[in-house]
Amino acid sequence: MDRTEQSDSDTGPPPTLGVGMVGHAFMGAAHSQGWRTAARVFDLPLRPVLAAIAGRDRTAVHAAAARHGWAAAETDWRALVARDDVQLVDICAPGDLHAEIAVAALEAGKHVLCEKPLANTVAEAETMSAAADRARTRGQVAMTGFNYRRVPAVAHARRLIAEGRLGALRHLRFSYLQDWLVDPAAPLTWRLLREHAGSGALGDLGAHIVDLAQHLSGELLTGVSALTETFVRERPLPHDSTAARGYGTVTVDDAALFNGRLASGALASFEATRMATGRKNALRFEINGEHGSLAFDLERLNELSFHDHTEPAASAGFRRILVTEPDHPYLRAWWPPGHALGYEHTFTHQARDLIEAIAHGTPPEPSFADGLQVQRVLAAVEESARKNAVHTPVPTQSAQPVPVQPAPAPAPVQP
Repeated sequence: MDRTEQSDSDTGPPPTLGVGMVGHAFMGAAHSQGWRTAARVFDLPLRPVLAAIAGRDRTAVHAAAARHGWAAAETDWRALVARDDVQLVDICAPGDLHAEIAVAALEAGKHVLCEKPLANTVAEAETMSAAADRARTRGQVAMTGFNYRRVPAVAHARRLIAEGRLGALRHLRFSYLQDWLVDPAAPLTWRLLREHAGSGALGDLGAHIVDLAQHLSGELLTGVSALTETFVRERPLPHDSTAARGYGTVTVDDAALFNGRLASGALASFEATRMATGRKNALRFEINGEHGSLAFDLERLNELSFHDHTEPAASAGFRRILVTEPDHPYLRAWWPPGHALGYEHTFTHQARDLIEAIAHGTPPEPSFADGLQVQRVLAAVEESARKNAVHTPVPTQSAQPVPVQPAPAPAPVQP
């Protein structure tokens, strides 16, 4: 519900929802923006309160708390999960921490939002999904953070496809292109190490476009044929000084290229790379159906291109839809038509949707099960690439969840 839909009978402030967040870098800043803004734009059944933020570096996490509006800071995520004023745990930490934090938070009775990709392995994702299923019986919800579903133009594309405007789908083309690793002197960060990130461009970027392909089509990928490549295999170790600092081995992919087939037989192609010179955040898709086509470019995120193939050929063609009308998804709460939104609004919409799911007891989308399905596709891509682009089926049945091994408690931080 937005501010124009508030009932005259609504009186008094809504109950609060204490949010605790693990991680405070890029995604932490984006999620903070969403939590701060959601209740100021939408009339929500619960009001999010930024209770506490956690990070390992005491100085950095306290600075982040002050900058982003968090009431308290913790240097151990376990302490954050244990706080009585935290009812929801938002996980923005590296991938190798997702499973342990999520399972602990769910078992502690908290709701959970976890950034994509859900985990580093299918086994971890299965464990998380199973924990979410158990928590669901206790009234808890768990959501995977695929924020691009919340771009109004993308949500409108899904609506058009669901209404049958494209008819039976034939082809889906998705790409996500960035260039931030083109320079071989870029340092070896955690995103370039398999033990922390799980994979490279495949998990970081490919997870988004796999999720969007399945979300928009309403179908699952049944198999893939893939290639991956690491173009820069060694990078400088990060260091504060300018002296010689040595090199470390990159253990993830720089780029992934794969084809797939949907359950209906429709064909899909995917490209994810952090080596596309000149491309900063170019997530693009085109979907072709028997009755029409849709195209989208994140760098023009308020626009959707639509072709209606049922119109006479003499006047038919792609037309631009400016997705800023109040009847478009999420837009009734924002600005007058023609006043564009941006990247940060997707996190506000994500917070709004999760709060609505918590308040009304409805399953969140995307769920941990949805995140698990994407993880299965990513694993199939890696297996296919190891076999040199051999077609690899995507499993559909869950294996027995593997318990997550707890990490050792950190050493006490000196005051």
